[in-house]
Amino acid sequence: MSRPLPLHRGVSGMRNLSNSNDFWDSEVKDKTEKEDLDRNRASDQSYLSLSVGSPRSRHKLTVLFLKLSLVVIVILALTGSFWWTLSISTLSRGHIFHGYRRLQEQLVLDLWDIGELSLGASRMKEIDFCPEESENHIPCFNISENLALGYSDGSEYDRQCGQGSRQSCLVLPPVNYKIPLRWPTGRDVIWVANVKITGQEVFTSGSLTKRMMMLEEEQISFRSASLMFDGVEDYSHQIAEMIGLRNESNFIQAGVRTILDIGCGYGSFGAHLFSKQLLTMCIANYESSGSQVQLTLERGLPAMIGSFNSKQLPYPSLSFDMLHCARCGIDWDEKDGIFLIEVDRVLKPGGYFVWTSPLTNVQSFLRNKEKQKRWNFVRDFAENLCWELMSQQEETVLWKKTSKKNCYNSRKPGSGPPICSKGQDVESPYYRPLQNCIGGTHSRRWLPIEERPTWPSRSNLNKNELALYGLHSEELNEDTTDSRTAVRNYWSLLSPLIFSDHPKRPGDEDPSPPYNMLRNVLDMNARYGGLNAALLEAGKSVWVMNVVPTSGPNYLPLILDRGYVGVLHDWCEAFPTYPRTYDMVHADGLLSLETSQHRRCTMLDLFTEIDRLLRPEGWILIRDAAPLVESARALTTRLKWDARIIEIESNSDERLLICQKPFFKKQAM
Repeated sequence: MSRPLPLHRGVSGMRNLSNSNDFWDSEVKDKTEKEDLDRNRASDQSYLSLSVGSPRSRHKLTVLFLKLSLVVIVILALTGSFWWTLSISTLSRGHIFHGYRRLQEQLVLDLWDIGELSLGASRMKEIDFCPEESENHIPCFNISENLALGYSDGSEYDRQCGQGSRQSCLVLPPVNYKIPLRWPTGRDVIWVANVKITGQEVFTSGSLTKRMMMLEEEQISFRSASLMFDGVEDYSHQIAEMIGLRNESNFIQAGVRTILDIGCGYGSFGAHLFSKQLLTMCIANYESSGSQVQLTLERGLPAMIGSFNSKQLPYPSLSFDMLHCARCGIDWDEKDGIFLIEVDRVLKPGGYFVWTSPLTNVQSFLRNKEKQKRWNFVRDFAENLCWELMSQQEETVLWKKTSKKNCYNSRKPGSGPPICSKGQDVESPYYRPLQNCIGGTHSRRWLPIEERPTWPSRSNLNKNELALYGLHSEELNEDTTDSRTAVRNYWSLLSPLIFSDHPKRPGDEDPSPPYNMLRNVLDMNARYGGLNAALLEAGKSVWVMNVVPTSGPNYLPLILDRGYVGVLHDWCEAFPTYPRTYDMVHADGLLSLETSQHRRCTMLDLFTEIDRLLRPEGWILIRDAAPLVESARALTTRLKWDARIIEIESNSDERLLICQKPFFKKQAM
């Protein structure tokens, strides 16, 4: 059904009202003249007759009376409409209610159109492209500005999101940017032009990483699967043996599913473990070039910018089964061991901390008293954290975090950091300074990794486990059912363009399975991680960054305990990652959540950030209330997205907006 034009209706109404007023005014004018003659004969004139004795003044009074009458009529009409709406909302749930909801939606859309037109053509203008120097820029990270503001001692690398940090332009890809190769080829081979790194930086990278990389004309190859470059496989096999396992394939049987890789190089450790059903999240400091995070993400692997400098990581306490640091650049003996305390906070009970460094080499520190002093501090501090030193081989040391809380009380008085009070022990921090106390001990989620169900059973929580998060099984089941339906719908709508069901592009040779155009998804409002679970259940070889907005309920501990990766984030700020990071962005209910808050950002700000995060030819899926989706659709033309709206169900007041970001090769002037 075509939408009526509200502006045309208004013009017509005004014209009819004007004609009736002319006729009414002529009658009033004749009557007024007669009454004036009578009043002139009177000997005494009142104030009223003096003020309105002339025809012009009497006419003004009449017009004023008409205006007041119209105002009263409008107020009465609005009041009646309100009570009618209230009665319909409370008494009817059938066809009348459904029809009235449609009228409400239409009214919202009409008002949106009127508002856009009233603001003029500038409001509908397409957003300009950013200058060329912004192609790898991340808002909120500006080291030189932070130094000028007085930040130092490592905090200059932290996020500082001020009012001027938000971008209002569209980031263009580099000049020679190419669409990444399909998974799994794209995990091991990337285009040099897609990342900000030079050949010199490749050849001067760390020794372990250098063995993993080769520069071949326009590509960087990561040869972790080759017999000539088997360093990562041997290294991960060594770690498994230090735990007491036969090889890395047995990590899951030991309770290890999620790993936080600190200063991950270029993600080769996580790339190798990905094939073992282990999920490794890479975090590293912001780097202006040669970024570990950017190269890892370009390979289609989990990564984000994160720092141990001055703030706690945006993860709940007791989040990961293993933390790994191989020449990660962190001096664990600095600041009285506060970085080790943060490692302990995010590590699950019974989890493992793996540290590979020349500092841990016995032969090295025996010849250097300073190194020996630093190593002794780390070893003693780990013992005071109730970590068990399980093994030490060459440059690698492996500790196991205690799974027994009474260990902390059995320490000698004054040895090691104290246990955090309940007020200090915040489960999910955001922009919170590092704490000099042991966290996580007050959490109801304190459960050794050996006692947790192994993967993939871990993702299906029972009634008692859900009670730890304040959830009923019915809520999770409903979310799971909705997510399964959504994934089936997405696959049906977007195939054969994107998914492994139909991977071939026109002109391509037949690929060897399994290939997948979709390697990662950013779920902007993850709730319980239902989309992640549905994708894995459907056999799709993707990983999901589950983002829990700070403006809504915090179920990030649940998501991480299910064996997924995720993070807290305020969507009025830039996400801590480089441009062109994700193949798909999914937002279910996010617009409703954000508009219900007193936000300091607009829907356009949110969409501009989505465009920055999305790879060229990437997809955006927005599911929300119909009026909000229509408003979002109006913005897509400004961002140059290709968009269409899908009606989910005939009796639903929700809509699905599907958009694709074009691949613009033209550079900004």
